Amino acid sequence: MNYSAQESYSPEGEAFTEVLFEVFRLYGRFLVEGDKLVQPFGLTTARWKVLGVISLASQPLTVPQIGRRIGLSRQNVQRLVDALEDDEFVECRGNPDHKRAKLVAMTEKGTQQYAAIMRKHIPWANQCAYGTERGDLDHTLRVIRQLIGQLDRT
Repeated sequence: MNYSAQESYSPEGEAFTEVLFEVFRLYGRFLVEGDKLVQPFGLTTARWKVLGVISLASQPLTVPQIGRRIGLSRQNVQRLVDALEDDEFVECRGNPDHKRAKLVAMTEKGTQQYAAIMRKHIPWANQCAYGTERGDLDHTLRVIRQLIGQLDRT
C-alpha cells in the first residue's frame, strides 16, 4: 500500500493497531491451546466454538445465527456443523419458521462431550486468569465489545 506523507495514525489509531496485532497473536495462542484441550474429544477449536454457541443458546439455532455469534461465514459454519453431525455431536431439525434453514441442536452425546470439555476448560481458564484482577478483565471485555460494535457499524 502506498501512503502519502500526510497520512499518519491518530494516537488512538496507533494504539488500536497495536491492540489489533496483539489480539491476532493472542487468538493464535488460543487456537493452539484450544486444539490441545479438545483434541482428546476428537474436536478442533472451531468445532468447540460451534458447540459452545449451541450450548449457551436457550433454543436451537440456524447455521446463519451461529455464524453471526462467532463471526464466521454461513459456509464455514455449515462445514463445521456437517462434521459435528457426522460425529453425532449435533443434529439438524426442521425449522417451522423456514423451510431450508434447519435448526441445529446438541445431541445427548454432544451435551456429554461438551460437559467433559468444560470440566477441563474451567481449571485451565482459572490458571490463565490467575494474577489478573477481575476489574481488569471486565474492562478488557467492555473494550472488546465496544470495538466489535464499532466494526459492526462500518
